Amino acid sequence: MSRSGEASITQGSADTSSIALLCDLFKLRIGFAIGLAAFTGMAITPGQAPSIPRIVLLIVGVTLTSAAAGAFNQYVERDLDARMRRTRDRVFVTGRFNPGREWLVVISLLALAGIALVVLGANAASAIYTSLGVFTYGVVYTLWLKRRTWWNIVVGGLAGSFAVLAGAAAVTPTQPSVLPLLFSAVLFLWTPPHFWSLAIAYREDYVAANVPMLPVVVGDARAARAVHAGAVLLVAVALLPTLFGTGWLYLGGAILGGAHLLFRSRQLTLEPNRRTAMATFRASLLQLSLLLVAAIADSALRG
Repeated sequence: MSRSGEASITQGSADTSSIALLCDLFKLRIGFAIGLAAFTGMAITPGQAPSIPRIVLLIVGVTLTSAAAGAFNQYVERDLDARMRRTRDRVFVTGRFNPGREWLVVISLLALAGIALVVLGANAASAIYTSLGVFTYGVVYTLWLKRRTWWNIVVGGLAGSFAVLAGAAAVTPTQPSVLPLLFSAVLFLWTPPHFWSLAIAYREDYVAANVPMLPVVVGDARAARAVHAGAVLLVAVALLPTLFGTGWLYLGGAILGGAHLLFRSRQLTLEPNRRTAMATFRASLLQLSLLLVAAIADSALRG
């Protein structure tokens, strides 16, 4: 192979690596989930939906604001990340990205750009809900609560709730209807069992970082019971939309995902260890994915 060919491969590998680093920094997987939550809120809200270009602007805008909040979280918590095995390879910890103050400018501009896109794609009400989501995750959770109380992730769950309401406001900006309110409650209730499962799996990390996640405060066994209780409440609330207009497709997704989550969380109470905790964590991801996709598909099917 020629040197120019080897250089091209090396450059391609570097470009791919940089993209992967940026995806990790901006937590784009979470951002896409938040964008999907906003789309779900819009899809299930009765009324005239925006045009496709405006829907794209809304979803991209919400995703960008979530990405900004995720990057801000990593910027602020780089000292904690350095003490945790799960996060010690993040870009600000390793020095692959220099954590200078210019990153705060980039993150702020990204958040403002996202909010501007939400205004263009929807309206001021959607932008307000989006801003509240960023503020909840970036300021309330990251700056105020995470290092102080095990309530951190409970309150932090409101960030996802605001995404649903942002989508709903694109259709009816004045007052959310019952379905998006229920889905915002689902996102709020989903967050604690999801993250507490992960915290059980990585409790030693949170101990090392002195972060008072629930398993650190009360132990794995009691935290596992809290996860299961939270899962029971979550699954019950996730079934309520069937009383307010969702159809059989949504019901099927809610039952399937809910049953799997309840099974895994019950196993976690019997064996509170890393294996069962990660199984519950993955089950919560599956449950939320099924709920959102089934809600969107059900809405499309009903016209």
